[in-house]
Amino acid sequence: MNWQAINFDWNHVRSFLVTAEKGSFSAAARELGQTQPTIGRQIAAIEQELGVKLFERSGKSLTLTSTGNELLSHAREMADVANQISLTATSQSQTIEGQVRITASDVMSAYQLPIALKQIRRAAPLLEIDVVAANDIRNIRQREADIAIRHVRPTQPDLIAKLVAQGTASFYAAPSYLDQVGRPKSEAELAKLDFVGFSDVNTMIGFLQPAGVPVTTQNFRMTSASGIVSLEMVRQGLGVCVMSDDVANLAPEIERVLPEREPFTFPIWLATHSELHTAQRIRIVFDILADYFGNYARR
Repeated sequence: MNWQAINFDWNHVRSFLVTAEKGSFSAAARELGQTQPTIGRQIAAIEQELGVKLFERSGKSLTLTSTGNELLSHAREMADVANQISLTATSQSQTIEGQVRITASDVMSAYQLPIALKQIRRAAPLLEIDVVAANDIRNIRQREADIAIRHVRPTQPDLIAKLVAQGTASFYAAPSYLDQVGRPKSEAELAKLDFVGFSDVNTMIGFLQPAGVPVTTQNFRMTSASGIVSLEMVRQGLGVCVMSDDVANLAPEIERVLPEREPFTFPIWLATHSELHTAQRIRIVFDILADYFGNYARR
């Protein structure tokens, strides 16, 4: 290996990667717990180290150059390796014991978390993981959970919250249902179909109407507080439902409705108590979950 050819700092590569994914120096600074000028200096440093231009700057906006795009996939591979090195180097992770309680929605707990749990088991095989599949918000401050996966940012000052990904969601239905009622070509036609409601119908109407889908309570003949039950209703041809695209990809027996429509977006936050975040067993689970959802969103 030509060691002399490796003339860049990993911290600068990390700043480049996070800036590219977040879209601005300020967002990267928040993600890495640094200042915006520091991120800017690190980007300038790696551009000088490599002798290339990574971003086009126009006011406050950043756009990757063609070279930056080429290097981005390599930077992601380096980040994955660096994460594995950190886990391996932390040899005590193999001996960390105790219980970590993770709370997430029932759909996420059933369809997305198990893959991350495999990674946690490999990194810390002696940990006991308790998954609390609940669609209500469990109280971390009162130790009902150690780590919460939420779609809204916690506001309590003594909680640590990290935005780990932006998910997408679209309309889905069973082909058998669409064969019966026809495949809508517009939001107005979509609003004539039956909808499967998840949780509170008025909340869903308040979400869909501003998005251009003029539904009313008459659309919602089937509802459930369980996301898993709602998914099964859709599978059985009972109507249309807004569903995470990641989850829908695991259910090939349903199809996307209005496939050309721009998906909805929603945040994925990890939250934990500030005291628990310093505990090894919490820290390793928190970091693996953050890495998993971040990588999942990029697939």
